[in-house]
Amino acid sequence: MPFDPADRIPLGHTGLMLTRLGLGLASIGGLFSAVTDDEAVATIDRAWELGVRTFDVAPLYGYGLAERRLGRALSGRPRGDLVLSTKVGRLVRSTDALPPGAEIDRQALGDREDAFYARSEPVRMVFDYSADGVRRSIEESLERLGLGSIDIALIHDPDDHWRQAIDEAWPALARMREEGIVKAVGAGMNQSAMLARFATEGDFDVFLVAGRYTLLDQVALTDLLPICDARGIGVMVGGVMNSGVLADPRPGTHFDYLPAPDHVIERARRIAQICTRHGIPVRDAAIQFPLAHPAVISLIAGVRSIDHLDEYPAAMQREIPMQLWDDLRAAGLLAHDARVPRVAAADVP
Repeated sequence: MPFDPADRIPLGHTGLMLTRLGLGLASIGGLFSAVTDDEAVATIDRAWELGVRTFDVAPLYGYGLAERRLGRALSGRPRGDLVLSTKVGRLVRSTDALPPGAEIDRQALGDREDAFYARSEPVRMVFDYSADGVRRSIEESLERLGLGSIDIALIHDPDDHWRQAIDEAWPALARMREEGIVKAVGAGMNQSAMLARFATEGDFDVFLVAGRYTLLDQVALTDLLPICDARGIGVMVGGVMNSGVLADPRPGTHFDYLPAPDHVIERARRIAQICTRHGIPVRDAAIQFPLAHPAVISLIAGVRSIDHLDEYPAAMQREIPMQLWDDLRAAGLLAHDARVPRVAAADVP
């Protein structure tokens, strides 16, 4: 059945209630192109008007800019009415004050200073999954946010830093949870295999998986989602448009933040064609699909404008015929065991 973006879903035994629709702040931090302060705050304000109370940010997003913008927009809002998630593992450091031996996140820089985020300040993102680095990260995020607490702390993209993440970052976050500094701990990644490994080796509350449980890529269904469902670990899903290729499958569009390869564009086109035959925008099906899985508690929408944000509530509430999902399965585009949204009882023959 259609989803209400303002519905509150409990996150295990943490006491936190996440809204079905959450706002991700990567785009508002200037991902790929700049966003003004006024545009950013207006989009956050609009999310609040729509009933969104779950906000996900990270030091990486705009190299600290997104956290500052979010804090400014949430200032004066009832703190107990919202759930705030940020991340650890990268520290924002001035280029003239880099620690000796610092491991710089070269992927964030790319070939240009503004490759991923449009910023003019001379800063670098420094990897640090140590226990001390995790505490510094939380302290610095609180300062940028201007808020007194963070609800969810996620280990951010430790793809090449597994050992330090599980040996140091995870125990540090667990202690901070015991101390009441954060209420829930987890990890956020663009892959599902390592998240599933975290689930087996630590006591995590929540994971954020981006791009790996979508109409285009359902790999999380084979590793991450079953273990989360069995262990009561909540899952936030991001990147449901796979960086844009699902919404606009043409040469030059992005997939996983990079130019989409031809075979991915072709698969996205086939999905869009089936949706079009049923009179359903592919965006609507892509938004609803991951929410049907019982482990998924919130969809994190990464948007940069009010117009883009306003598409989500309408998409979440549209009735989608079961035949659309059946046709996707028949075409080999949807896993046979993937859960799909149910139609209203009145529409069932």
